[in-house]
Amino acid sequence: MANLIPFDFVFDYLPSDIIVKKMFGMHYIYLGKKIIVILHKRNNQSELNGIWVATSKDYHENLKNNIPELSAFFIAGDERHGDWLLLPEHAEDFEGAAIKVCEMISHGDPAIGKLTEKPPL
Repeated sequence: MANLIPFDFVFDYLPSDIIVKKMFGMHYIYLGKKIIVILHKRNNQSELNGIWVATSKDYHENLKNNIPELSAFFIAGDERHGDWLLLPEHAEDFEGAAIKVCEMISHGDPAIGKLTEKPPL
């Protein structure tokens, strides 16, 4: 059975020139040289299922005020994830909040996206 991309409705709201890479059982979405979100749906880490939003702590308060479904999360042993926010799949308005995130990305909001060391191939 093919491994389908979870939460694929987001592609209807993202720019057409995104790049999707599957790594570690998740789908990483890039725009240019920035990673913007990760689509995560795994049985062994269900508490982390949802959309991981690439950002920095400088933007957390504003993003959470505009999209209250977002929450901070941390993966033990990986300090880099302290900058990311999680839109959990069980959020009351998961789809609506995901669309807001995608609209921010489409409008070039600097709060979302992190430059990567190497652009995706």
